[in-house]
Amino acid sequence: MASKPRAFAKVFLPALPPPPLLTAPVFPRRPTTRGAGAAAMSAAATPPVQAPRKWEGLVDEALERDVLGACLDQAPERRRVREAFKDVQLSIDHCLFKGQYSGIGTKESYERNSRGVEIFSKCWFPENHRMKAIVCLCHGYGDTCTFFLDGVARKIASAGYGVFALDYPGFGLSEGLHGYIPSFDTLVDDVAEHFAKVKGNPEHSGLPSFLFGQSMGGAVALKVHFKQPNEWNGAILVAPMCKIADDVVPPWPVRQVLIFMAKLLPKEKLVPQKDLAELAFKEKKKQEQCSFNVIAYKDKPRLRTALEMLNTTQEIERCLEEVSLPMIILHGEADLVTDPAVSKALYEKAKSQDKKLCLYKGAYHAVLEGEPDDTIFQALNDLISWLDQHSTKDEGSS
Repeated sequence: MASKPRAFAKVFLPALPPPPLLTAPVFPRRPTTRGAGAAAMSAAATPPVQAPRKWEGLVDEALERDVLGACLDQAPERRRVREAFKDVQLSIDHCLFKGQYSGIGTKESYERNSRGVEIFSKCWFPENHRMKAIVCLCHGYGDTCTFFLDGVARKIASAGYGVFALDYPGFGLSEGLHGYIPSFDTLVDDVAEHFAKVKGNPEHSGLPSFLFGQSMGGAVALKVHFKQPNEWNGAILVAPMCKIADDVVPPWPVRQVLIFMAKLLPKEKLVPQKDLAELAFKEKKKQEQCSFNVIAYKDKPRLRTALEMLNTTQEIERCLEEVSLPMIILHGEADLVTDPAVSKALYEKAKSQDKKLCLYKGAYHAVLEGEPDDTIFQALNDLISWLDQHSTKDEGSS
């Protein structure tokens, strides 16, 4: 893979205004009355140019204006927008939403955690028989458990598993400033607390439990494992963000600027990064469908969030040898968001004796959402097969 230090520096350096002496002043031109009447008549005769519709033919124009004009910084507005738009989301032409799975129950809830933050959670479960195991899902950066991951969860639940997920504080439908991670460790504590309640439910007594982390959620899952090394039966890691490649780590001076700016302006946003949907989704149609994930955080990364993610990946990189639980890693070989070499390093260095690495030729980052349908279902079947093997093993040994 080509070296990308400049691109990384662009992402993590704040935008600075041009020096004032290099900015030429612009003076308004003196209005003239010559030909004013003709110009006015011409302007009146020309209809205003309307911006093209984003979802023309798919979404009512008034709903589209409402959703696209909403400020999503705080949870109440994100919740209102999602409620207004959720039927549209579930009707899009994507294989994850077209699956007909009978006997699947779902439950959504809000609950304040020990820090007083109201957390949104959702679960999917088989209604007609006891679940085989618990799968605790950690979503990626900027995401929510209510869109593409809803389809992923339904597929796993259809195989007999209970899937439990939450939106992190500041993401999706949970409270907090949108896209803001003041402390990655606190985020991990919130996730571990929520999953402890799930596992502590008497109805789930004796069931094997597995972590499922996608992209940044892979880092969350690994940090939960480090906190609780003996409390999980295994982990599913999809394109995990567990190490930043050496050639894109910012040089020491850039890192110091980031640290300094994050202390002064932690909630401020950075220079725009490349379109992650374009990098992550191989199929153009599925890439365009990302726009229907209307409560995802798609703005520029916030300074403190960027610093916390950088520090976390470097911490995990130093701890790869401490990964001790059974795991399956799924990664697209053509991923440009998280380097598949990272997953290979995790596979090779983890001290777990029970580990499996699945690499998908030509696949991008969003292997469960953005690939051709057959690749998506191949990856889903791979992880369900792994769950079946490990759930049966654990049930037989208990």
